[in-house]
Amino acid sequence: MTNLPWTSEYRPKKLSQVQGHKKAMNQLKTYVLNFKKQKKKAVLLYGQTGSGKTCIAHALANDMNLEILEVNASDLRNKKGIKSVVGSASKQRSLFSKSKLILVDEIDGLSGRHDRGGVRELIRVIKNTSFPLILTANDIYDSKFSTLRKKCEKVQLRTPSYISIKSVLKKITKKEKLTVDDKTLKTIARRAGGDYRAAINDLQSIAQVSIDKNLKNIDDRNQTDSIFDALLRIFKSTDIDVAISALDNIDEDFDKSFMWIDENLPKEYTKPAELYKAYDALSLADVFKGRIRRWQYWRFMVYQKTLMTAGVALAKKEKYKKYTKYKPSSRIFKLWRMSQTRKKRKAIAKKIGEKMHESSTDIIQHSLPYIVNMMKKDKKLKSNMSKYFELDKSEVSWLLKQ
Repeated sequence: MTNLPWTSEYRPKKLSQVQGHKKAMNQLKTYVLNFKKQKKKAVLLYGQTGSGKTCIAHALANDMNLEILEVNASDLRNKKGIKSVVGSASKQRSLFSKSKLILVDEIDGLSGRHDRGGVRELIRVIKNTSFPLILTANDIYDSKFSTLRKKCEKVQLRTPSYISIKSVLKKITKKEKLTVDDKTLKTIARRAGGDYRAAINDLQSIAQVSIDKNLKNIDDRNQTDSIFDALLRIFKSTDIDVAISALDNIDEDFDKSFMWIDENLPKEYTKPAELYKAYDALSLADVFKGRIRRWQYWRFMVYQKTLMTAGVALAKKEKYKKYTKYKPSSRIFKLWRMSQTRKKRKAIAKKIGEKMHESSTDIIQHSLPYIVNMMKKDKKLKSNMSKYFELDKSEVSWLLKQ
């Protein structure tokens, strides 16, 4: 199984590899082929997040042997950024004397208050470009784009059906040599809501954990889910009903679930404002956890659970499309290690207590420190004591490391 995000590993290299969107791809290809005859010097390629806009632009460039320059509009933001990057590229010849395609991705990012003339400059660049421009957007009907729309050919990508998404997932499972039934693939595809990228990321996230167990049990409420399933429902959803039930069917207590969320939250949420809101909800959940322990007010558990799940999920405006590999909390490992240490110490103390006619608690509190000290200082005494207390080599070795 590759360690690369599957959205990159299995990105279509040719238009023939793109699932669906035949009409839109034909429109786009015809436009670029006849660019010099076109009255409008840019294409506005629009459709919902994850529908394949960027993939199609790159596949088209490969098919037509074009050099492609990709810039993200949200990184440029203002007039100066658009002019220096897009404006310059629209006039300069290709580095390798090939024809060129300029992709300005996610122009929705120009519609914010920090725009400062970015849209107007983009319109100016379109009028004077020597190369075809493809602009991608989720929503082109923002009032700020009213003039820009008139300057561009519009090509819409329809929301992919779950059948199209399922077909893509099936191809990936074959290449990854995974055994996944159709019902599972259909569940993932439906849940994605027309977002190829989200569906592929969900498949990889689940497969990375345990193919045999988690894929077969996805959304099967009659079986036990893993903590990874719960994290997916919290981090990858903005649906309150999906998030609030995330911990209902997992074999973990609330304390461990809390630590899993706490550990992986900053890996998933990268926007500071959303991370702040999520941690604010998590901290309130911790407050209720303290009240439950202190006063035994178990009715507060519903608030703790709601804040840990729905509170964290709704802290974001939309789900992050990136693939995140979730890891257990380092605190869980430390707690486990402390637990193992206590068990080991108690087992050794029990053996010594049987010979000294004392309880294991008394041995740990009073005798064990002296016994360990004597064993460390005198090898012969160590050997004799080991035999007398019937301690094996691993137990003696463990004691001497304490």
